[in-house]
Amino acid sequence: MHRLSRRSVSAVLLNGGARYRSSVASVSSLINLNESKAGHSDTKLRWYSILTNGRCKATSSIKSLDLRNGFFLVNRYESTAAASDASDPPAEKYEYQAEVSRLMDLIVNSLYSNKEVFLRELISNASDALDKLRFLGVTEPELLKDAVDLDIRIQTDKDNGIVTIIDSGIGMTHQELIDCLGTIAQSGTAKFLKALKESKDAGADSNLIGQFGVGFYSAFLVSDRVIVSTKSPKSDKQYVWEGEANSSAYTIREETDPDKLIPRGTRLTLYLKRDEKGFAHPERIEKLVKNYSQFVSFPIYTWQEKGYTKEVEVDEDPTDAKNEEQDEKTEKKKKTKKVVEKYWDWELTNETQPLWLRNPKDVTTEEYNEFYKKTFNEYLEPLASSHFTTEGEVEFRSILYVPSIAPMGKDDIANPKTKNIRLYVKRVFISDDFDGELFPRYLSFIKGVVDSNDLPLNVSREILQESRIVRIMRKRLVRKAFDMILGISMSENREDYEKFWENFGKHLKLGCIEDRENHKRLAPLLRFLSSQSEHEMISLDEYVENMKPDQKDIYYIATDSVTSAKNTPFLERLLEKDLEVLFLVDPIDEVAIQNLKSYKEKNFVDISKEDLDLGDKNEEKEKEMKQEFGQTCDWIKKRLGDKVASVQISNRLSTSPCVLVTGKFGWSANMERLMKSQTVGDTSSLEFMRGRRVFEINPQHSIIQTLTAACKSNPNDEEALRAIDLLYDTALISSGFTPENPAQLGGKIYEMMGMALSDKWDTPVAEYHQPPTKPDFAEPLEAEVVESVEAGGQK
Repeated sequence: MHRLSRRSVSAVLLNGGARYRSSVASVSSLINLNESKAGHSDTKLRWYSILTNGRCKATSSIKSLDLRNGFFLVNRYESTAAASDASDPPAEKYEYQAEVSRLMDLIVNSLYSNKEVFLRELISNASDALDKLRFLGVTEPELLKDAVDLDIRIQTDKDNGIVTIIDSGIGMTHQELIDCLGTIAQSGTAKFLKALKESKDAGADSNLIGQFGVGFYSAFLVSDRVIVSTKSPKSDKQYVWEGEANSSAYTIREETDPDKLIPRGTRLTLYLKRDEKGFAHPERIEKLVKNYSQFVSFPIYTWQEKGYTKEVEVDEDPTDAKNEEQDEKTEKKKKTKKVVEKYWDWELTNETQPLWLRNPKDVTTEEYNEFYKKTFNEYLEPLASSHFTTEGEVEFRSILYVPSIAPMGKDDIANPKTKNIRLYVKRVFISDDFDGELFPRYLSFIKGVVDSNDLPLNVSREILQESRIVRIMRKRLVRKAFDMILGISMSENREDYEKFWENFGKHLKLGCIEDRENHKRLAPLLRFLSSQSEHEMISLDEYVENMKPDQKDIYYIATDSVTSAKNTPFLERLLEKDLEVLFLVDPIDEVAIQNLKSYKEKNFVDISKEDLDLGDKNEEKEKEMKQEFGQTCDWIKKRLGDKVASVQISNRLSTSPCVLVTGKFGWSANMERLMKSQTVGDTSSLEFMRGRRVFEINPQHSIIQTLTAACKSNPNDEEALRAIDLLYDTALISSGFTPENPAQLGGKIYEMMGMALSDKWDTPVAEYHQPPTKPDFAEPLEAEVVESVEAGGQK
């Protein structure tokens, strides 16, 4: 609807609408036309004035148009959708046009990310053909008149790059070849299942695999040319379908070569591309069959080279023959040697049966362990296993295992992409490459198989679509995994869980951080050392059982080792009161406990944080202490300045003079140490996240009492102030912090040592006594007469 400007409205009022008569005439004709179409019905009309904003309603049909004084009114019908559709022109219908060669290229090269899945898709098609024959053979026995075993055979020609897949299934008629192979994305299996569901006397066979109708075209991932020769028991003729990768057409002809006739089923011949001829090696085919189609319900035979040992005669050497002629008495013995005779024959490839399809009551522990070793190439038996079937909204079967040892690298705790869970759909392997879809990262060590018939897969069957069904499956798998681990922890053999905790304890601690929904399942599984159990780990349940009657909280201390934990000054009063303290010596422990927050309505309390409540508060005594040592606290705070937030009287010390505690909402000393040591840590956040430091003193200690006396007598004494600095630096180290200037601290300690040791072990100087001097006069000496003796003894 047009809105006129004020100038236009004024012109209409002054000139009587002469300039706008043409417009009025057109509007009048439009209104009369609408009235004739409405058929003078009782349709409610709304009146709108072009000149004013007012609105008036009418309840009857309009017979005429009032144009008095140049004013005119128009009506707007609120027509229904049917009326508007009746007036629309007829729509033209077109069908989508597709360039088949481009579409085939998209299907082949974009749908599948891994070329080796072509064999899985073709074997699945062959299995479906066998299943259809077996199902229809119940009501139509004549389909099984040809006594041919229901199996799948794969033959390779590595010299020419040819792979042949033969099944003895239902086969295809001429029309079925056109419908199934000539129509892209039409699934013969899906069509067959739909017909079964619509029939009254049969239900859908859950063994049928196909559903998308593009699995056959995966053959062009590795092939230039594909030939399908098929014979249906419903037809007397055998037909050959032939197509090429880069062609938009295919050919169908009748098989006339007697050597190529088959009694029933389908023979699929793949002529591999030059770069893909490695798939024609028998060993490669056998490996792919065991990986993807190991549990297909029909036997799969591959054409393999075999050998046996036999003895053959060796031609005699002429020199040996002459020697034998000379010695006639010697008995002649024929010389032989062992050689390996090689031959080709069919070998059954899928011998392992799907253990999860059996009743758990009929499976022994030895069978579970053997299946685990074969499936996951393990040499040790698992710690535990769980075999279960889930029914209801989501149906699947699974066998889960807890390994007995962690992988050598132990890096899977940070990497959720492990190949520990093998996903099957109707016994056909789909994938083992998951990124947390079925199990969270902290349970990535769980191994097992999951088989479901109705998982929401994409067309290539390689990607698990995110859906409500997957989330339900994940919850049930996680729940079963927790039940299995809980069973190990409750085992009579305590060593089993100790072995599990040694290998996978960090995974469960990671779960405390990442999975809040399962805190109640994770907490009973945790194990820690404590002040009353330094060598044997205890559970949180055992801690709660050992708690004192008046104890309200669970106490813990986080350090780098058990030695530093049991010697920390924070522990002194708690040991006196016989309160147990958990030792968190693993770097992940503190974060895990902080995420748990509480256990059985008992809060976790860090004894290195301020405001520690040990349940023995005496307000009168605290008031007296503050009055007596308040001046000392202020004096120490003035000396330390911004190094500490406050100086308080401690209730946690008994033998140490002081300790440095952190605020409730910042990092502890242990966490600060860990953050500083991070390889890619952000040093800019250290100051922001570092907790406020509170200097607590022990008023019962002699050092504090001496400093109190110094504060009252001479607060400016240099030695007393230097003692405060040294006291702070010492508390910094004993509380788990790192000194900012270790060299300066060392200098202070050396100085104090020098003062303490001076004149203590000095060697006393020996006094030297001078001998008395002789007088000047000499005493008379008696002369001694010596007689001379001649030689010979004569005088």
